[in-house]
Amino acid sequence: MNSKLKNDATDFLFDAILSLESKEDCYRFFEDLCTSAELKAMSQRLVVAKMLTEKKVYTEIVKETGASTATISRVKRSLFDNDTYGYSLVLDKINGKS
Repeated sequence: MNSKLKNDATDFLFDAILSLESKEDCYRFFEDLCTSAELKAMSQRLVVAKMLTEKKVYTEIVKETGASTATISRVKRSLFDNDTYGYSLVLDKINGKS
C-alpha cells in the first residue's frame, strides 16, 4: 500500500464510497465529487484493465476506448508489475472470483 496516500482525508473518502448502496447512489455521489472528465478517465482506465486481462492488443483497446497508448501502458504496469493488485482485486470481485 502506498503510504503517501494513506491519511484521514483519504480514509474518510473511502468510508464514504463504502457507504454507497446502489449504482444510483454512486452516480449521485460521483457526479458531485468528480468532473465528468475525471469520472470518464477513471472508468476508461478500469475498462482498459479489463481488456488487458482479456489479452486484447493495444490497437484494439485504443479503438474501443479512445485511451492513449501512454494510459494503456500505465494501466498495464499497475495491473501486472505493481504489488497493490488493485485492478485485479476489483476485476476478480466483479467476475465473482473473490
